[in-house]
Amino acid sequence: MPSIDPSSVVVAQKLAELAIAKKATDAALLDMHELVDYCDVFVLLTARNRRHVAAIAEDLRMFAKKELGLRCMGTEGLPVARWVLVDFGSVVVHIFDEPLRGFYDLDGLWSDAPRLPMPEGPESAEIAQQP
Repeated sequence: MPSIDPSSVVVAQKLAELAIAKKATDAALLDMHELVDYCDVFVLLTARNRRHVAAIAEDLRMFAKKELGLRCMGTEGLPVARWVLVDFGSVVVHIFDEPLRGFYDLDGLWSDAPRLPMPEGPESAEIAQQP
């Protein structure tokens, strides 16, 4: 089986880093490339409330477009903003409000997916300052 595309891992880490800088919690990067055929990485995030979910989703879309040159292929759940999916092709971001993260338990559902390393470093503070 081929290995995961390293560029997908870098994109996922940069998106997770931005979300963490915007106060998302419980971030997890799941290597999905051997489990599904529609993406390489899931980014799982928790936000405090619906407004926070929507704000993180919008920040991720703008950051991906401006800084990573990625077009968002689709967004689901934004009107209600309890669980928002943001599709960047090889990377799919799931942003949950706190109650729904545990209810849907994607961490448990995909427990056989290897966890990828989370981003480390001072870049988070710089990303948070971007408009």
